[in-house]
Amino acid sequence: MIQKNVLVIAYYFPPSGGPGVQRVLKHVQYLKQYGWNPIVLTVSNGQFPARDESLLEHIPNDVVVVRTKIFEPYDLYRLLTGKKKGTSIDVNVIKKDDQKISWKEKLAEWIRATFFIPDARIGWRFSAISKGLELIKEYNIQAIYSSSPPYTCSIIARSLKKKTGLRWVAGFRDPWTGFISSPKRWFLPSAIDKHLEFSTFNDADAVECAWEGIIKDAMEKYPTLNASKFVHVPNGYDSADFPKEIVSKPTSKFTITYTGSLYGRRNPKSLFDALEIVFNKGEISPIHCTFRFIGRFGAEVEEMFQSVSFPESLEIHGYMSHEESIRYLFKSDVLLLIVDESKESAEIVPGKVYEYLGVMKPILAIAPHNGAIASLIRETEAGAIAHQTEVENIVSIIEEYFKCWQENTLHLKAGKKEVIQQYERKESTKKLASLLLT
Repeated sequence: MIQKNVLVIAYYFPPSGGPGVQRVLKHVQYLKQYGWNPIVLTVSNGQFPARDESLLEHIPNDVVVVRTKIFEPYDLYRLLTGKKKGTSIDVNVIKKDDQKISWKEKLAEWIRATFFIPDARIGWRFSAISKGLELIKEYNIQAIYSSSPPYTCSIIARSLKKKTGLRWVAGFRDPWTGFISSPKRWFLPSAIDKHLEFSTFNDADAVECAWEGIIKDAMEKYPTLNASKFVHVPNGYDSADFPKEIVSKPTSKFTITYTGSLYGRRNPKSLFDALEIVFNKGEISPIHCTFRFIGRFGAEVEEMFQSVSFPESLEIHGYMSHEESIRYLFKSDVLLLIVDESKESAEIVPGKVYEYLGVMKPILAIAPHNGAIASLIRETEAGAIAHQTEVENIVSIIEEYFKCWQENTLHLKAGKKEVIQQYERKESTKKLASLLLT
């Protein structure tokens, strides 16, 4: 197979950790199988919310990775808000609507919303465009793929597209303006941001979207866009990342595991309220249960961990490597999903959902019934769903799962495993490869 070269522009790339890295890393790993040789352009000094050095080992040895410098403003943000150097920003800047913030945080947010458009990574633009042009010439690049957020990656790719005329596939893991993590901008920076968003969608040859809600969001904002260029390329799981020998041993305690970030409106309050009811009934004892949380947590969630009446049942871990977190999933009986209580929540499908599916353990999803996650779980028959407000429903699900655990009948239906297998990462990369063709 004759290989073509594609320039991959990604801020989040190993040693960056977190779920956003997995999508682009898997594309880089598997593109060669579909006729494309990736040349990666990323940052040399990025300030990532999480680092996972082990992911460096997953970059194929023959893949060229070029790193350029970026001006990062987050040390200034920490100085303004009085936070220690190295403090993770993302899990503490997104607040619930009724949560008060200090004047320092308000000032820092105003600066972010006014001057950093489309985001705080805009300082990478100039070095990345210059190096990108060099790489296009040096490696005879025939297509460009950008991975956003940060949306600066799209701005860089758009400039390279305009200068070279190369085919460009703009990849999106989240919507752009008006999303839950977007800053609240006043009218002038908001207008600039929306112009950049529209121009990106309009100028890209194809827009690759991790979940269908991104497409819906774009078309509602800009009905004149060509809808046919938007393509849903779902996230997935990679069975190659799973432990080589998976030995299914019964757990000594009924174990529910959550992996990922918790902050603001994405929090375990409904689960904890349900567990208080479960344990007060007296039929299930806290000493027979483990509720494991792995990831990065906002200050308000840390307070929830401290205030429960069943601390002996909680097992709290900070961020850990992707490989380690997968091993913990296999050592669990039930996997927990918590979706934000926000207007976007019905459409969000985090990448870890597919990893949960691949592990093939029952899922407890605290999420909207009519959302994309609920549809996916119903399609695969992978678990049970309850809304954040349905505490009694959560109680019933936990009690049923506990009973099945006692009887050793807590399994997925064998007939649905084939449905789950369609979400292997290679299938997503195959779709991307087809989009890169003119």
